[in-house]
Amino acid sequence: MDTRIALISVSDKSGLEPFARGLHALGFELLSTGGTARALREWGLPVREVSDYTGFPEILEGRVKTLHPRIHAGLLANLSLEAHRQTLEQLQISPIALVVVNLYPFEQALRAGASEAELIEQIDIGGPTLIRAAAKNFEHVAVVVRPRDYEWVLQRLQSGGLSREERALLASRAFAHVAEYDALIANWFRQYDPEGDLPETLTLTYRRLQTLRYGENPHQRAAFYTEPFAPPSTIASARQIWGKELSYNNLLDAEAALELVREFEEPACAIIKHTNPCGVAIGSHITEAFLRAREADPVSAYGGIVAANRPIDREAAEAITTPGNFFEVVIAPAFDPEAVQQFQERKGWGQSVRLLETGDLLPTQAFQGTFTVRGLAGGLLYTERDAIDWNPDQLQVVTERIPSEEEWADLHFAWRVVKHVKSNAIVVAHKKQVWGVGAGQMNRVGAVRIALEQAHSHAQGAVLASDAFFPFPDSVELAGRAGIRAIIQPGGSKRDPEVIAAANELGIAMVFTGIRHFRH
Repeated sequence: MDTRIALISVSDKSGLEPFARGLHALGFELLSTGGTARALREWGLPVREVSDYTGFPEILEGRVKTLHPRIHAGLLANLSLEAHRQTLEQLQISPIALVVVNLYPFEQALRAGASEAELIEQIDIGGPTLIRAAAKNFEHVAVVVRPRDYEWVLQRLQSGGLSREERALLASRAFAHVAEYDALIANWFRQYDPEGDLPETLTLTYRRLQTLRYGENPHQRAAFYTEPFAPPSTIASARQIWGKELSYNNLLDAEAALELVREFEEPACAIIKHTNPCGVAIGSHITEAFLRAREADPVSAYGGIVAANRPIDREAAEAITTPGNFFEVVIAPAFDPEAVQQFQERKGWGQSVRLLETGDLLPTQAFQGTFTVRGLAGGLLYTERDAIDWNPDQLQVVTERIPSEEEWADLHFAWRVVKHVKSNAIVVAHKKQVWGVGAGQMNRVGAVRIALEQAHSHAQGAVLASDAFFPFPDSVELAGRAGIRAIIQPGGSKRDPEVIAAANELGIAMVFTGIRHFRH
C-alpha cells in the first residue's frame, strides 16, 4: 500500500478495538467520524475527524459527513495512472488505502418496530458510497465490511499486505453487503408500490445458514439460505438440538412434513417420504396421532420424516423409537428432556436422528399473502403460498346424498392433507386417519387406483379427496366399488354432470369446494 490512511466508520463496533490498535501499530493514520471517532479516542488511539480532514463540518444532523471530494478522490484515484497521481498532488489529497465501514442498522430498527421516520434516518447514504468507491478501486484500496474479517486482514497486513485476489474478495463481500442492505430497504418501500407484491423488479436477499454435504444427489453442490426476516415456527428458524447434519433432502422433507401438520388444531402427526405423506392422523394426544399415522403404511414410513404439531414427550419418543422403526428427522414445537434422552439412548439410528424444535406453530392461515420462490433456468417463479382454508359458505353438496357429520369432519381432514400431495393427488381417509395416498400420477384415475389399493379394506366407509376435478366418471366408479362414501373435489370439469350422476347412482355424497390444490 502506498499510504497509511485508514478510514473507519462503523455502526457495529464488535471486534473493532484490537483491529484499530493493530492498524495504528502498523503506522496507519486513523480517519473517522462521529461515534466511531469517540470510541477510538476512548480506547486511547489517535484519530483525525473527517471534518478536520476535509475542512468541511458534518451538517444536516449527520446526514452529510463523508460525502466530500477530498474523501472520494482519495478512494477513487487510479494510482497506476500518472494523471490521477498528479491531480491528487495538485489538490493535496492523500490516497486512502483502507476503508472499514458497516452500515446504519436499518434491519435492527425494522425488527424493533421503529416508526417510518426512525427507519428513514437509518438509511445509510455515506456508508454505501464509501464502500462502493473503495470496492470499485480494489486494485489500490482494501475495504472491510465484516467484523469477522478483521483478524485475517490484520494478519495479512502485518505479514506484508493484501494480495490483489484478497482485495478482490473483500470487494465482492462489500458489494454483496451493500446489495443486501439496499434489498432490505427496497422491500420495505414496496408497501408503496402500486403493483404490490408482484413488482416489476424483484429484489430478494438470503443468507447462507449452512453449506450442505451435497444437494439432491451426491454429485450436486448445495447450501441452505434463509430470509433475514424468516417467520417463526418454520424450517428456516428451527433449532436442531440433536443428530447428524441435515441434508438437502432432509430439509425438503422436513418442510413438507411441518407444513402439513401446521394445518390442524388437534394433535396431529405426519410421516413424509420424498415430500409426500405416507401417513397422517389426528389423535387425542400426540402419541396416538403418531401411532395412527404410522399404522396406514409402516413400510413407507421406514426411513421417513416425522412431524408433530405438539411437543414430543417421553411417551411419544418411546413410540417413535420402538424397534422396527427408523426415522431420519423428527420435528416438533418442543422436546421434553426425557424425550431427547430416549432418542439419544436408542441404539443405531438414535445417535444420528435429527431433532428439530420450531417453537409453537403458527397456523397455516398466518402465511396467507406470503410468497415462495422456485428456480427455473434463467429465471424464477414467485407465487403466493397455498395457505387457504375452505369457506363453509362456498361449499356445494352436488349429490342427492348429503355427508354425515362424521364424513364432513373426514372430508375437511382429507382436503387439508391432499393439498400437500404431489399432483395428480388422491387421499383416502377415515376417522381422521389417512389410509391411502395416490401421489404424482400422470392421470387421475391412476392416482385413485393407487390410493384405493393402499387403503384396501379401510376404503369401506371412508372418504376420498382429490386435488383437482375428475375429467371422467371412472374415478368415482372405482371409489364406489371400493366402498367410498363421500368425495370432496374442486369441481369445474365440463363432465361434472356425468361425474355427479355416477356418484348419485353409487350413493356417494359429493362436495365441490371451488378450490384447486395442484402441487408440482
